[in-house]
Amino acid sequence: MKVNPYLNFDGTTEEAFDLYKKVFGGEFMAKMKMTEMPESDKLPENERERIMHISLPISEDTILMASDIIPSMGQKLPEGSNCYISLHPTSREEADRLFDELSEGGEVEMPMEDQFWGDYFGSFTDKFGVRWMINYNAEFK
Repeated sequence: MKVNPYLNFDGTTEEAFDLYKKVFGGEFMAKMKMTEMPESDKLPENERERIMHISLPISEDTILMASDIIPSMGQKLPEGSNCYISLHPTSREEADRLFDELSEGGEVEMPMEDQFWGDYFGSFTDKFGVRWMINYNAEFK
């Protein structure tokens, strides 16, 4: 299983990752804007160009990932809460196990479901206040 840091920003993801790319080198593996989401036309104009997901390999084993929050959907970014631990298990079964066990007693943000971008994904805050993402992609075991 791989573990990658996942950061959240309030509209500055692209700027931050341009800096990280300059510092670490390499190329973005993914860079998706909110306009690529289904029903993105329902977002306020000033949120449509925010980053939905971006990933930048910073070493052989580590990928730095991030997204912008969407204030119009009630998302807030209290200082100190802009980081998730993103787990990438090697099977759907392991993804479900990790999600179920780690989220017990916590607050589910997104249940484990097949997502429009092709991955099996869920996110939550555990009962200790730690934020987690579980992401399974059959192509990237």
